[in-house]
Amino acid sequence: MKADIDNFLNYLVVEKGFSGNTREAYHNDLSQLADFAEKCLTNRNAQHLWDNFNRQDMLSYLLDLKERKYAITTVVRKLAAAKSFFSFQVDENKVRQNPTENIESPKVGKPLPGAISVSQVKLLLEQPTKTSAPEAKRDRAMLELLYASGMRVSELINLDIEDLDCNEAQVRCFGKGRKERIVPIYPQAARAAGEYINEIRHRLVRDESEKALFLNRRGERLTRQGLWQILKEYARQAGLSDMVTPHTLRHSFATHMLNGGADLRSVQELLGHANISTTQIYTHLTSEHIRKAYDSAHPRAKSNPR
Repeated sequence: MKADIDNFLNYLVVEKGFSGNTREAYHNDLSQLADFAEKCLTNRNAQHLWDNFNRQDMLSYLLDLKERKYAITTVVRKLAAAKSFFSFQVDENKVRQNPTENIESPKVGKPLPGAISVSQVKLLLEQPTKTSAPEAKRDRAMLELLYASGMRVSELINLDIEDLDCNEAQVRCFGKGRKERIVPIYPQAARAAGEYINEIRHRLVRDESEKALFLNRRGERLTRQGLWQILKEYARQAGLSDMVTPHTLRHSFATHMLNGGADLRSVQELLGHANISTTQIYTHLTSEHIRKAYDSAHPRAKSNPR
């Protein structure tokens, strides 16, 4: 059964062009499903084949996830992975009946992205300047670039040194599907990146052929996990531990741009969203901002108006 999962995962990467991160997410979800399936089949003395895993077993699996207090978003994701997997199994003639057929996903309200205020962003970006450690200049450059460009964390760590033009104050990044975009950055971010490149990067690099812009202490490309640990520590220092995630600066960038008067289409281009409907979720945040301003300023909106 695990071999069938591996075959499916290879299909996702080779045929569908899925990323390594997406493959790993599918692997984790389907491995958990396989463990549950093997227990079910063992309990009724059935051969460990996906063809013996039926609709009732699938419903039992979803109930088990619910009883174990998994978030509804997680259940939806695991069911989606199972649906894709069994659809592939049917196409490959490995199963006669798809056990996920006609099982509807739970309804999930789309959560609003988490953004922090301009003053909180400023506080977070100031943290690396409070230490003289060499890596601090690298960290400051990374945080400034994230907020200046709205890049995804994965896009930032995949930057090569040639992708950044400090003189023109712009960065080239590759989004989902390797779609390229050029994003302008503000002068302070360009200066911070330039200082890191000129003063620190050559002290970290071990292999002169290394193209990665941001390096760890071993001279290798910084990982997502590495960046997250760095960000978490600065968030702790700034007293923002409960408010900052790897995508907080991206969400804050979008929200602050719209609050500042940028049009939705421009923000869509800057974020690299294929569909403007993805960008429109940020208008809920800006609408909330407008509502608060209205309620605090309009004399008839205040409590106990005179």
